[in-house]
Amino acid sequence: MFFKKILYYLNPVNLFHRDPEADVNLRMMHGVNKISFIMFVLCLVVMLVRWIAR
Repeated sequence: MFFKKILYYLNPVNLFHRDPEADVNLRMMHGVNKISFIMFVLCLVVMLVRWIAR
């Protein structure tokens, strides 16, 4: 379940998908969550690359 949710967030098709039933506040919250998750994954990749490059 956890990995399925991560793969859902990383899928570019779902990145800009809007839920028609969600109100504005919920859409904004999900947008901020997606941005923060993507930034977290990018930071992990940068840290991994720097660690391997040593």
